[in-house]
Amino acid sequence: MTTPSDEPRLTSLAHGGGCGCKLAPNVLQDILSEMPLALSHQALIVDASTSDDAAVYQISDDVALVATTDFFMPIVDDPYEFGRIAATNALSDVYAMGGRPIFTLALVGMPVAKMRPETIRKILAGGRTVSESAGAPVAGGHSIDSAEPIYGLVALGLVNPKRILRNAGAKPGDVLILGKPLGVGVFSAALKREILDAASYAEMIASTTLLNLPGADLANIEGVHAATDVTGFGLLGHLSEIARASKVTAIVEDRTVPVFEAAASLAEQGVKTGASGRNWTSVADMVTTPTDWPEARRDLLTDPQTSGGLLVSCARERIGDVLACFQRHGHGRAAVIGRIEEGPPLVRVMG
Repeated sequence: MTTPSDEPRLTSLAHGGGCGCKLAPNVLQDILSEMPLALSHQALIVDASTSDDAAVYQISDDVALVATTDFFMPIVDDPYEFGRIAATNALSDVYAMGGRPIFTLALVGMPVAKMRPETIRKILAGGRTVSESAGAPVAGGHSIDSAEPIYGLVALGLVNPKRILRNAGAKPGDVLILGKPLGVGVFSAALKREILDAASYAEMIASTTLLNLPGADLANIEGVHAATDVTGFGLLGHLSEIARASKVTAIVEDRTVPVFEAAASLAEQGVKTGASGRNWTSVADMVTTPTDWPEARRDLLTDPQTSGGLLVSCARERIGDVLACFQRHGHGRAAVIGRIEEGPPLVRVMG
């Protein structure tokens, strides 16, 4: 499905796209610096204090509610695929906490004077298809007439409060496992410049619409200590959040990080998003890198991922179980990318 020829390309209606639209981590931290924490409410057991992916509200000894929301502007021109990608991305935060989605609410902002109703319907249909496949039907939502097209979901799920996966759990001796290859932001930049080939576009769609289903099962594996999903802040940004919340040093073995081959080639040609530079500026003070580290590799490790993979910190003896879980859910390129050590909260990239 494509945009009608007499209608503007979806990506042309937005100044940014996908998770690359997110505020830079340092900007967001400054904005929220004077916001009070919410954990004084006894039943609210996870809030924004550790940069986790969702809030968690305990209902009983064995049941807690996971609540999150995510929305963004188009990363592709196909309205149906835009809806699928946005929904997959929003549901990812529930899985990253170890939860299972139960229902969603749609968040819709569209420039109705510039878009046909049928185009907007295709966006909603794409989101509904993904939500229903996750067992989380779209139960309602809210819509506005906005200057740029925006779509996403409020996602609600359930988790055992004793099995929540958080940023603040990584332990020295753990290994780090990444569930999806990097490079979606590079692909999106190439798409906007109309230089992305069909095979790379297909890789991009397949990755961004692959649900992070392993998260719900990983929560039940002893020795899985922490998890998040890699989205708009890039690998180094989200790993920095784990290092900070867990008070540990994270080591990344750059050569083992899975990256889409075509994205690596494009990055070497200078194709990147503006967000990758902002992401690097935000984390540079707590990341050490090899002196001869290529700029293209830095751009890939700070590349904003839309609907990116899970990043898991687990005991070394659980590597086989964790990788098998990823494989079972179709995440065939999940890989060990580093480890956790004792030390100050920082990330060390090894060549």
